[in-house]
Amino acid sequence: MLMKDERFFKTIKNFLEIYLLKQKNYSKNTQKSYRESLSLLLQYFKEELGLGYAQIGFDDLTYTNVCGFLDWLTVSRECSPQTVNLRLMAIRSFAKYSSIVDPAKVYFQVELANVPVKKAHGKVVEFMSLPALEALFLQPNTKKTTGFRDFCFMILMYDVAARCQELLDLRIGDLELQKNTPSVYLTGKGTKMRKLPISTKVAGHLKNYLNTAHPAISRKDEDFLFYTISHGHRNKMSSDAVSLFMRKYGETGKKMCSEIPDRVHPHQLRHSRAMHLYRGGMPLVLLSEFLGHADVNTTRIYAWADTEMKRQAIQKITDKCEANATIEPIWENDEQMIKRLYGLA
Repeated sequence: MLMKDERFFKTIKNFLEIYLLKQKNYSKNTQKSYRESLSLLLQYFKEELGLGYAQIGFDDLTYTNVCGFLDWLTVSRECSPQTVNLRLMAIRSFAKYSSIVDPAKVYFQVELANVPVKKAHGKVVEFMSLPALEALFLQPNTKKTTGFRDFCFMILMYDVAARCQELLDLRIGDLELQKNTPSVYLTGKGTKMRKLPISTKVAGHLKNYLNTAHPAISRKDEDFLFYTISHGHRNKMSSDAVSLFMRKYGETGKKMCSEIPDRVHPHQLRHSRAMHLYRGGMPLVLLSEFLGHADVNTTRIYAWADTEMKRQAIQKITDKCEANATIEPIWENDEQMIKRLYGLA
C-alpha cells in the first residue's frame, strides 16, 4: 500500500515505544492513554474527514482539524471537558516530539499550541465522613479470604491515600512490616516511587493477611499483594474487581449509615484520607508529597473543598440559629472515631 506520509506513522511508533517509555520514563498506563488519544484522532480522520490511514500525514495536523476532533469528542462521543483536554495534551506532546526529531515540524507544534482547551467546571471532591468509613470497613466478611483481602485493600488505600492502580501494582516486596516504623513503597504516575508510613493497626492486619493469603512457605517478594483466582491460577486483581466490591459494600453499608454516598468508588478513600489529613493540619506542600502529586496546585482542590464545606456548615448553623434550635457540635467524637477506625477486624 502506497502511503502519503510513511514518516508520520513511524514517528507515532517511536513516540509511543521509545520517547514515552524509555526517554521520558512514563508508565505503561500513560502510554496507553496517549495511544488511545492518537487512535481516536486517526478514527476521526477516517470517519469524519473520509481519509484512509494511507492518506493521513503530518499535513493533516492542522489547527482546524484538531479543533474539529475535540468538538467530535464532545458531541459524538460525549466526552467530558477533562477527557477532551487530556486528548489535546497527548496530541500536543506528539507534536512536540515530532519537532524534536525533525525541526521542520516545529510549525505543527506552534499551531497546535494555539488550540484552546475546553473550559471545565470545578469538580467537588467526593470524600466520606469518619462514621461512613467505619460503616464501610465493617462490610467485608473478614472470616473469608476474599473478604479479608477486600478489607485490607480498603484500609490500606485509606491509610496511605493511595491511588487504586498503585495498590493493584503493589508487590509483597514493597512492604516493610517488620520494622519499628512499618512502611510501603508506592509507584505512582510516571513511575515515581514514594515511601509512606503505615499505621500500626493497618500493619497488623496486613501481617495477618500475608499469613492467610500468602503462606510463608510459598511467599515471593515479586508476588502481587492483592490477587484474584481464576481457573486455579492467581491473577493480578483488576480495577473493575475493586470497583465491584466497593460498590457492593457501599450499598450494604448505607443501610447502617446514611452518610455513605449513594455510589461508592475507590478514589473516594484517597480523597477522604487527604481531606482528613488537611483538616488535621497537614500543610498542602507535605500533603502534595504524601499524595504523589507532581504539582502542589493539584492538591489545592482539598483546600477549596474544605472552604466550601465551611460555607455550608456556617449556613446550616445560621439556619438553626434563626429557628432557635440548639446547636450540638458534631466534631467532638472525631478523635475517638479515628482511634477505632482500623480496629474492626
